[in-house]
Amino acid sequence: MTVDETAADPPDRMPEELPDWLPAWLPAWCGEHLGAEPVGVLFARRSISAVFGLRLGDGRDVVVKAREDDGRAASCLAVQARLAERGFPCARPLTPALTVGALAVHAEESRPGGELLRGDSPEVAARYAAVFARLMAEVADVAGVAGMAVAPPLPTPRWARWDHADPGLWPAIPFLDERDQSAVPAYVVETAERARERLLAAELPCVLGHADFEAQNLSWRDGEVWAVHDWDSLAWQPEAALAGAACGTFASDSPPTLAPVESSAAFLATYQDVRGRRFTAEEREVAWAASLWPAAHNARWEALHGDPPVCGDALRAQAAERLRRANA
Repeated sequence: MTVDETAADPPDRMPEELPDWLPAWLPAWCGEHLGAEPVGVLFARRSISAVFGLRLGDGRDVVVKAREDDGRAASCLAVQARLAERGFPCARPLTPALTVGALAVHAEESRPGGELLRGDSPEVAARYAAVFARLMAEVADVAGVAGMAVAPPLPTPRWARWDHADPGLWPAIPFLDERDQSAVPAYVVETAERARERLLAAELPCVLGHADFEAQNLSWRDGEVWAVHDWDSLAWQPEAALAGAACGTFASDSPPTLAPVESSAAFLATYQDVRGRRFTAEEREVAWAASLWPAAHNARWEALHGDPPVCGDALRAQAAERLRRANA
């Protein structure tokens, strides 16, 4: 998803005073829950969540995340914490999700470094698929641990919310719905309708999985994944749908895009190889249908905001083949 970033001083030049745009509640929150207030800002990013990299007065670097409190945070953090304990490459939460007004806020360890793995070739797709397969296996193990009851993190993140119960094709997103919907190309609407119809017709069990598996949410060191971020974006959907969405989004940095069909096919093949299980015919169709939904959501976003049609053009070029593979 598109991320708006706010520039901050680099770690070796901490300001004497915190910037004016830092939320007023944040210093005292850090003092209460982390034992020290911030003395500098390493970075700040704002999208669906606000993310602040902070240097605390005791020398620690931490990350504080704040997002609308929609009831999802506790489940997502519980899974993230257990994964970190097991050695999966993700940041360890330092606090539970705590309420600040209408926000759910938590802190986690800083896990800097690593590089973005760029590209959308079948070879790059296979590398991402191997990580996603490991992630899904680890999440399944964590969620199945006796005594750890993880409530499904609902509602699904908005870009993956084909499973909504709202009237109409799209999930209710007021700031998008209030715009002129005639700006959305007919092929985007038709593609979304056909993909969603196929997804809703499936009768597959739901599992926990990462629903924002994009290049921008992973970092790599020496050819190995160093960190997977954005655990706020766990979802409760069929495994094939989660893998299908990831096979389309894995190459996305900013702005998001849709990977080539042959690369999505390579992703799905590697995912099944690593998981040690072949998808059924229905699961294969669901995966291809799910590969279209985030792209359709993003194409709609582009059209409603007047942005360059990065996803829109990719969707126009690929929709027919992906729908064919989805039997939609």
